[in-house]
Amino acid sequence: MKFKYPILAFFCALTSLSVVQAQQSQPLKPAAFQAQQQQKSYIEMSSMPNPWVDSVFKKLNRRQKIAQLFFVRAHTDMGKVFEDSIARVVKKERIGGLVFFQGGPGRQAILTNKYQALARVPLLITSDGEWGLGMRLDSTISYPYQMALGAVQDKQLIYKMGQEVAKDYKRIGMHMNLAPDVDVNNNPKNPVINYRSFGENKYNVTAKASAYMKGMQDGGLLVSLKHFPGHGDTDVDSHYDLPKVPFSKERLDSLEIYPFRELIKEGAAGVMIAHMNIPALDNTPNMPSTLSKPIVTGILKEELGFKGIIITDAMGMKGVVKYFKDGEADVMGIIAGNDILELSENSERAIKLVRKAVKSGRIPMERINESVKKILTAKYWAGLNVKDTVNENNVYAEVNRPESKVLLQQLADASMTLLRGKSYLKTLSAQKRTAIISIGTAEVTTFQQDLGKYYKNAVFYTLDKTANANDIAKVLRGMGHFDQVIIGIHDTRNRPGNGMVLTADLKMFIKDMANKNAMFALFANPYNIAALPGLENSKVLLVAYQKEDFMQRAASAVFKNQLIPSGKLPVTVNASFKYGDGE
Repeated sequence: MKFKYPILAFFCALTSLSVVQAQQSQPLKPAAFQAQQQQKSYIEMSSMPNPWVDSVFKKLNRRQKIAQLFFVRAHTDMGKVFEDSIARVVKKERIGGLVFFQGGPGRQAILTNKYQALARVPLLITSDGEWGLGMRLDSTISYPYQMALGAVQDKQLIYKMGQEVAKDYKRIGMHMNLAPDVDVNNNPKNPVINYRSFGENKYNVTAKASAYMKGMQDGGLLVSLKHFPGHGDTDVDSHYDLPKVPFSKERLDSLEIYPFRELIKEGAAGVMIAHMNIPALDNTPNMPSTLSKPIVTGILKEELGFKGIIITDAMGMKGVVKYFKDGEADVMGIIAGNDILELSENSERAIKLVRKAVKSGRIPMERINESVKKILTAKYWAGLNVKDTVNENNVYAEVNRPESKVLLQQLADASMTLLRGKSYLKTLSAQKRTAIISIGTAEVTTFQQDLGKYYKNAVFYTLDKTANANDIAKVLRGMGHFDQVIIGIHDTRNRPGNGMVLTADLKMFIKDMANKNAMFALFANPYNIAALPGLENSKVLLVAYQKEDFMQRAASAVFKNQLIPSGKLPVTVNASFKYGDGE
């Protein structure tokens, strides 16, 4: 590829290569040094002359420029036929990038090399990784959900998590994480954000998201704040319908938009737009925010001054295509001001429709050119101006680093939130007869096993989530006279949302035991406490947020008096347990 300014192009390429090599070296370096390595943020770089961007841009015809705005779905768990179909799209349509979903890290590295080899302009590769690679990929690390991180008081741990996530993404050839989620979850009934949010307080959400964002960006990874202008106070899932947000512009501006405004000031590279109908911002009937020029261009670009990449939420979701069908949503998304259209229902059709809209004058070519240059600049910032391949060897080990696992446990430890019983915990004795009960699972848990190593005179009991009065009576008969009773309540679902299912008999058992000096650890979303009356009377109540072993180990350390819990509740549950609580 020829450059208009060969000497400058060589210098830029050499600089970018040294940055990539430096960032791949070990060990993890201090934040200031990391930031110096990257030299310029994406936002800074986007306003600078860039010979590589200009050179690539000039070689693209109108259709190819339009295609750069489209990112399609990729998987490594759907078989060769699907993989080959995406390869044909990459080669024929010359799209701008890919959004990877389920699969495995090794398979994704191999497939990424295959797809990049077919692309004339390097692909920008991204995925949803709110809690790291494990959100989409098997055999990789899942960090705590953002709800748990909202309880963590040490922001440096979250910054380090961002750096580790950046290493993981770059190791398998990805350049952008569609995270963090900066929605303020001030609606406990929210079915789609909920545990994905840092909580209900806009300042806490902003602080934690800032740490995560900066960790990733200092590590050389593009980010995307989501879901603008704020999806936290909805009770409809935009995957299945169009949520309506009835609040005033003043309310939205002061609350929902607050984290976006602050993080844009701090240099966020990208923002994802939600599919929501917000009459106060655009009174067009059934207009999703994704397709709204007053929201995307008027508010995000002009009022907030955002200069980075604007990416839509998935364009096949019912929240956007319910009222704008047959590719019209894709055309309107570009008119609105989005740079990347993620997961169009039909990218080939969409590109044709956008070409037609350009020819008719409905979309100015300047609108397309602006987005193409942003996307090409992102590719340059990510190092794609230097041709390279992903190392396909030893991928599993290199995305499961020992230091990442240590950090994972540190985050879990730091999230432990004690709502009741700080002084009572100190009375526990390793020698006393101790009943350790798990509710919600039929299997002996890690929590029980860990405690059993410490409490030598312990007996384990389990009560599955379907347990009835007879099952509970058997446990009560077997318990006899115990000096200490520790109960773990486990949500065994894959995602810790609301509505954890326990029988009425189990709920009554929990209430009775809370009145009899039992101590509890909740391995579930804290909102579930509201459906378990009586826990406010328990001697000890520890919130451990989710079912994973790292949370169970952290909770057991608290009950062994080996860990002082420092977490603060990131949401209000009920009148007894409010935001910021934690002894």
